[in-house]
Amino acid sequence: MTLTRRDLLALAAALPLTAILWPQSARAQSLPRILCFGDSLTAGYGLAPGEGLVPRLSDWLVASGRPAQLIDGGLSGDTTYGGRVRIEVSMRRHRPDAVIVELGGNDMLRGWQPDAGEDNLDAILTTAGTGGRPLLLVGIHAPAGDPAWRRDWGQIWPRLAERHGALLLPDLYAPFAAVAPEARGPLLLRDGVHPSATGVRMLVDHLGPVAADLVARTG
Repeated sequence: MTLTRRDLLALAAALPLTAILWPQSARAQSLPRILCFGDSLTAGYGLAPGEGLVPRLSDWLVASGRPAQLIDGGLSGDTTYGGRVRIEVSMRRHRPDAVIVELGGNDMLRGWQPDAGEDNLDAILTTAGTGGRPLLLVGIHAPAGDPAWRRDWGQIWPRLAERHGALLLPDLYAPFAAVAPEARGPLLLRDGVHPSATGVRMLVDHLGPVAADLVARTG
């Protein structure tokens, strides 16, 4: 078969694109797969695409030299019980190398008891960590309420992390607590609960170093 001049020009134009795209695709496949399993905080509730916790954390890891393929397993409104129901399917579907678990906020907003939340999270971490898979447990402070109830919720995160050999971020919202209440407006959406795009960036700076440690554990 004889190639025409037009054929040769088309082939020459296509070669650089192939040379660029193939290494990028191969590189993405070689990155560790991290399942971010959580609720609306993970899912980026109320935010534009690219502004949520998962894409911002992905950017942070790339900039820090610990790139990973992050999988958004966030479900708005989910509880620890809901997570317990869906974790096995998520693990089979995504086959991650490591898992970040961020659940419990909706349990607390409903006034549920910490022992039930701990039992559900224990089951989630057991499934997610099968085979020694690295884990990161992300806690969050309890809202206003009975001091003993809040204390009991706060104690489950380190206890579970130790039990499962997981990395721990005890309180995702700790950076907000360091800001005076009257100055927190720009960090939150109008509901006063979920982070704004500005707030997400602050949370990612807090979460990023521990997430980078998780990526390192997959090596």
